[in-house]
Amino acid sequence: MSPMSSTQKNTVKVDLGGREIEVPKGGMYDRYRMNPDLDAIARDPRVSSVDFFRRLPKIKVDSPIGSTLTPNFYYTMSSARVTMVAPSRAIRARLPQELSPLEIVPGLGLVSVMFFRYDVCDIDFYTEAAVGIAVKPARHGKLGFFDLVSGLKNDHLDSYVLSLPVNTEIAQVRGHDGYGFPKWVTGLDVEIDEHRTTAQVANDAGGVDMSLRADTPAQRTHLSGERVGSLTSYTTINGAWHSTLNQTNVLRAGTTRSTGGINLQLGEGRMSDDLRSLQPKRTIQFDVMTEGQAALHMPVPTSVRSRNK
Repeated sequence: MSPMSSTQKNTVKVDLGGREIEVPKGGMYDRYRMNPDLDAIARDPRVSSVDFFRRLPKIKVDSPIGSTLTPNFYYTMSSARVTMVAPSRAIRARLPQELSPLEIVPGLGLVSVMFFRYDVCDIDFYTEAAVGIAVKPARHGKLGFFDLVSGLKNDHLDSYVLSLPVNTEIAQVRGHDGYGFPKWVTGLDVEIDEHRTTAQVANDAGGVDMSLRADTPAQRTHLSGERVGSLTSYTTINGAWHSTLNQTNVLRAGTTRSTGGINLQLGEGRMSDDLRSLQPKRTIQFDVMTEGQAALHMPVPTSVRSRNK
């Protein structure tokens, strides 16, 4: 659809599945509509390489937000994840019946708070935060040791998300309507560099929902394609279960299990309410990626089995 004039000269209006939203004029989405010119993007000084994306051809699919190209490319991003242990009983109370928590020992599962900053991506700059639960892969009958080790290493993780606020309208509409995620728009600041990691999520009243202040763990550089992790998230769209694959090309990252310098503050709001409901006991790991890339695929229908009572 051709962009229409906006009342704000620095934005244009576009249609996503019948919803009219505003995006930055001359930005990534306005210019490319999910069909990027990788050679042009490679010349952006913020993008270290586009080799990862050349091996991921996009395909056109129909979706609740209309016809679109998938996957969604994130050319420069950073992220932080605080992993905590929580009682399985509290986790199960927040999970759909079809999903089961990934347990480190009987009675204790894994929950996490995550913050993301997407500096260059197909739908323009935005920030995001999440409260998520590590779950058993939906098609596995029993937990395997490989699933637990891979989840803690950030290599392969299956997740159910309770909260997923973002700071732009296009990210909210695509994520909520197209993927089935619990997304809403709010003030959300994320700053991640080699020394400090900070984030703050606003609530509806303009106060603080959740904030993070921490020292960034020592970072290690990886060649493009050397360390590619995957996150599979489960959502329901129109009553049917779907799985969404997110592949992350880790370029510079670090992990610590020394949690003394991590200050995660809960305030008043949806994220804090969701985390409190999980009754987290202690932080066991802090992961920060100061540079990475990602490919977020559109959700596909999946089969899940009900957990045993």
